[in-house]
Amino acid sequence: MSYADQIFINMCKDIIENGTSTEGEKVRPVWEDTQESAYTIKRFGVVNRYDLRKEFPALTLRRTGIKSAFDELLWIWQKKSNNIHDLNSHIWDSWADEDGSIGKAYGYQLGVKHKYKEGMFDQVDRVLFDLKNNPYSRRIMTNIYVHADLNEMNLYPCAYSMTFNVTKEKDSEKLVLNAVLNQRSQDVLAANNWNVCQYALLVHMMAQSCGMQAGELVHVIADAHIYDRHIPLVKELIERETYDAPRVWLNPEIHDFYSFTVDDLHVEDYVTGPQIKNIPIAV
Repeated sequence: MSYADQIFINMCKDIIENGTSTEGEKVRPVWEDTQESAYTIKRFGVVNRYDLRKEFPALTLRRTGIKSAFDELLWIWQKKSNNIHDLNSHIWDSWADEDGSIGKAYGYQLGVKHKYKEGMFDQVDRVLFDLKNNPYSRRIMTNIYVHADLNEMNLYPCAYSMTFNVTKEKDSEKLVLNAVLNQRSQDVLAANNWNVCQYALLVHMMAQSCGMQAGELVHVIADAHIYDRHIPLVKELIERETYDAPRVWLNPEIHDFYSFTVDDLHVEDYVTGPQIKNIPIAV
């Protein structure tokens, strides 16, 4: 069993057994097919830790589209785009306008330049600058939940903040890059491992670009929930056979954050259970 499997199984069991229901309450999401309210069972303040030095945190209970997840990550963090025409999947189609824009959300916010005493930087370039020039700073972070622009976002950010922290490996001069991913809300079945894989890859990218080793990814979820229609699917999923974590690595020749492509991501020995098809999605 991969460590990601173990975390996922324990989290889902905890939500189902100890979570609270939103049934009958005023909720925003509706089911795409009927427009009926989409209720959940939820847990507040879920915290999961993944040590990226030990293995890549991909589920084996079912397959996570790691390359597609990476493509979306590059769309947000590298291209800093808010237009689905720059993305190779159709994940965001429901939230895009007729021009393909999702508004002032996600990549748009990361690309906005801000004035610092060292010059003008957007959020991604500021992180890279500090990791290279001031790695022990406790101020290396991003935030895309910008209240002034919420009314111009087609979807409020779910994964909204990354905080980076550098430590030194014991008995070594090697710097280790750790990160905390803050997420206000997560659809556990549809998005949990997708987000985990994405931000694990982001830590690997940042570390490789700055001459460091990827360390821990801490995932903090304020509202971890399973939709009512998903409960039978989750119960079946967490009883499946599990396998060892895959081997996932980035092209070691790439040291420029903006030079990584999906082709530089390598996934080997990824053995999984069958995919769950046609997961109903609340919008």
